[in-house]
Amino acid sequence: MNSEAIMQLLAAELPDCEVKVEGGDGKYLVTAIGDTFAGLNAVKRQQAVYRILNPHIASGAIHAVTMRLFTRDEFNALA
Repeated sequence: MNSEAIMQLLAAELPDCEVKVEGGDGKYLVTAIGDTFAGLNAVKRQQAVYRILNPHIASGAIHAVTMRLFTRDEFNALA
């Protein structure tokens, strides 16, 4: 599984999010920005992404995932 395939998978499951995936060889950085994450703490946000990725983690296609998950307002406040 490559970063493009992961990006497409996440974008399909999180349609209101802008998704960027970097990395390779089983290790990826996922950045997702969207109001899907509003009202969720960091753990709940990660759980939402892990629910999508878990079959690929279990298969060994993905070994490690680092996540940067923001609402649009949070991301805009970083600029």
